[in-house]
Amino acid sequence: MTIAENILQVQANIEMACGHVGRSPSEVTLVAVSKTHSPSLVLEAVEAGLQHFGENRVEEAETKIPAVNTGVNRPLTWHMIGHIQSRKARDVVTLFQQIHSVDTVKLANKLSALCVERDKTLNVLLEVNVSGETAKYGLAASSWEISSVVRESLWREIELVMSLDGINVCGLMTMAPIVEKPEQTRPVFAALCRLRFALEQSLGIRLPDLSMGMTDDYPIAIEEGATLVRIGRAIFGEREYK
Repeated sequence: MTIAENILQVQANIEMACGHVGRSPSEVTLVAVSKTHSPSLVLEAVEAGLQHFGENRVEEAETKIPAVNTGVNRPLTWHMIGHIQSRKARDVVTLFQQIHSVDTVKLANKLSALCVERDKTLNVLLEVNVSGETAKYGLAASSWEISSVVRESLWREIELVMSLDGINVCGLMTMAPIVEKPEQTRPVFAALCRLRFALEQSLGIRLPDLSMGMTDDYPIAIEEGATLVRIGRAIFGEREYK
């Protein structure tokens, strides 16, 4: 199948998942994850109508994003979805329009200072670890519903980030564990949705976006409220490693 055909299939799956829970497909943004794939393949996806693209390594994005941007006649939205090293924060602010992976208050402060320095505002999502996996990045949130200590710490961190200038916190992101069956990811996605609701209610804030779901589990994520799905393999095929 061509990239255009793959995109049509993913879009059909998004529509089906939305139909299961009475949502409009317009509520879900498809972010095509282009890591390891060439600018020419990204341009094929642009030609097929996609607007949003995700990268997870600054080193790769530094050459790919300019190469793709010069080959299109409309602005694209680039999403940083990978872990950000502090020393790469300046490059991230330059290259990307949205960040999904703000996983510490320290990083948020760094991004805030860089944005203020440039007199710009950057949309960000807070990465939270609701699965409790030790190998995953993110603000600790696996037991916020049963531990007042975890809840108070998490709320305090989020309030600190929300108060920073230069960054607009517009939602939450999480990574589901690798499981045998996609249905096994549902509790993780449902937990992120509950966390978003609790934060909005108790802090009086709006967090409209939930970034969750990848190739193997995005229909489940959509059924649980995802507004951004990060799809790589289902669009571009297996990753290209040199």
